[in-house]
Amino acid sequence: MSKEISLVTGGNGHLGNNLIRLLLSENKKVRTTVRNINNNAPFKGLDCEVVTADLKDRTALKKAFQGVTNLYAVAANFSMWAKDPKKEIYDNNMQGTQNVFDMAHECGIKNIVYVSSVASLDFNRLPASVDNGYNKDRRNWYYNSKNDSDQLALKLGKEYGIRTVVVLPSAMIGAKAHQLSYSNNLVLQVLNGEIPIDTNVTLNWVAVKDVALGTYKAMQKGRNLERYILSNEQHTSMQETVKIATDLFPELKLKTPKKVPKFLLYTLASLMELGSKITGKEPLLQRQYIDMFYGLKQDYDIRKSREELDYHPTPSKLALEDAMRYIKNDWKK
Repeated sequence: MSKEISLVTGGNGHLGNNLIRLLLSENKKVRTTVRNINNNAPFKGLDCEVVTADLKDRTALKKAFQGVTNLYAVAANFSMWAKDPKKEIYDNNMQGTQNVFDMAHECGIKNIVYVSSVASLDFNRLPASVDNGYNKDRRNWYYNSKNDSDQLALKLGKEYGIRTVVVLPSAMIGAKAHQLSYSNNLVLQVLNGEIPIDTNVTLNWVAVKDVALGTYKAMQKGRNLERYILSNEQHTSMQETVKIATDLFPELKLKTPKKVPKFLLYTLASLMELGSKITGKEPLLQRQYIDMFYGLKQDYDIRKSREELDYHPTPSKLALEDAMRYIKNDWKK
């Protein structure tokens, strides 16, 4: 086993846990941080060191980072909605990024792969590319947090002299999952027939194992202060997603989501947002998402990742089929 320590923040999360498993298969010595040390089910059978550290706790991070050579900054607040989104999502993600780089600098860490998101890309020109610059749409606090923390990571990496490579995944799906991620939960909703209407919002599905491998290769091959998209090239509509599920599991007798006029979606979103103010729960549909994503084809230019990271993702249809089999037959069993 390599004597160098590779640390993964958020190792109980979907990507983090898959990355740990990959690193161990590559004979790497692995340490991971979690907020709750009692949440040890994701690490059963894994020969990795688990320590407690919250991204907001600089002292705990400094202790966790001792002796680390390669840091995979995976942990972040992935929430599309909150009662106070600026504080709970934006401020947390920005401060967490600052703390990770500050403590990495103090501990002499040499390499960081920072996990951002395709949310930080400019969608005004498609396919979206890292060459197009950053997302100029400022209507959503989660998207703002990924946009700005991405830039902050590169700024701090340059300032501290830490080799920093940024990766940008799209909608990650598949095994293994110890709790359903936002994207895997969408797959579950499809299988449960809980997508009655088509909001004309597309997804770019990618296998989480491919993202984990791309993240590992970014550490091995990625160029300093460069960004790499880890997605598939073409989007998948919700109707196409449901058809894939129907063909795979005809016994579910799923119905094709009905297309709904945009004005009606606005009306539904307004009612759901009003209800969320009463219940405190995330609305299933929001007006800002309709504004941002209605009719948007989430297509990405991944040539840079192919050429420089040797990144070759499983096609979306196959990734979806694998994820659907896992969630229907194996998840939590």
